[in-house]
Amino acid sequence: MRFLLSVLGSLAILMGALWVGQGLGLIHWPASSFMVDQRIWAVWGILLAAAGVLLNWWARRR
Repeated sequence: MRFLLSVLGSLAILMGALWVGQGLGLIHWPASSFMVDQRIWAVWGILLAAAGVLLNWWARRR
């Protein structure tokens, strides 16, 4: 269970970082993405990455 939570937390952090990059227009992959230069996706990405940090923290406490 601890390993699974750590993997999910790490994936959430990586996906959140991608969303932040796309939302801020720093990452244009894929080029036809509807998320590019849409600031709301940067906000969602920050929230997802924060949830991933919490998951990793909780997994290490167990």
